Order: sequence, then C-alpha cells, then structure tokens
Amino acid sequence: MRCRGGGRRGWDLLLSPTLSEPPVGIGELDAVDGDPMAPMKRAAEFVSFTPPFNTSGQPAISLPMHVDDGLPIGVQLGAAYGREDVLLQVAGQIEAAGALHLPGPDTIG
Repeated sequence: MRCRGGGRRGWDLLLSPTLSEPPVGIGELDAVDGDPMAPMKRAAEFVSFTPPFNTSGQPAISLPMHVDDGLPIGVQLGAAYGREDVLLQVAGQIEAAGALHLPGPDTIG
C-alpha cells in the first residue's frame, strides 16, 4: 500500500536540483578496463535527487533553468501521487515566463 503525500501534508511541489553537480562530459561514463561497474558508481555520485521519484512512483519533472558550458542545468519539481496536473501547469507557467534555458546548436561545444 502506498502512502499519499504532498498536497495532503501542506505542500504542492518539492523543488530540488536535478543533479548534484553539473552534467558530466562526453565519455566520462565510459567503461573502465577491469571495473565494469565504474560508470554506475560514478553516476550514483550525482543522481541522488531523481531515484526517490523513480522508485516511489510520484510524478516529477526536470526543467532546464540554466546553461553552463553548453550543458543544461536543471531543477526538478516533484508532486504528490496523481498530481501530474500541478507539475504540468507550473512547468507551463515557467515556460510561458521565458525562464527555461534550452541549449541549442549554437551553445553546444
């Protein structure tokens, strides 16, 4: 049985970073000779904010709010079970306000 959270406890959205550090460079997660788990160990160091939503089934969305060295820096919004409507409504408002920063061909590389 799942416990309901979120709006019933006085909050509508939970705001967190998407990653705990800027995105890694191309090739940084390539396999290492002698340690096939090295890429997974490295990834585990910076994805600590997304697994709770992946495993709990609560809706979450990552929004690119900044670009650093051509890579998006995101924030994550999480909502209570069944409240995808709140996430999409707020994401739409953020997009309409012009706050999203999507990297394009001129910002990559």
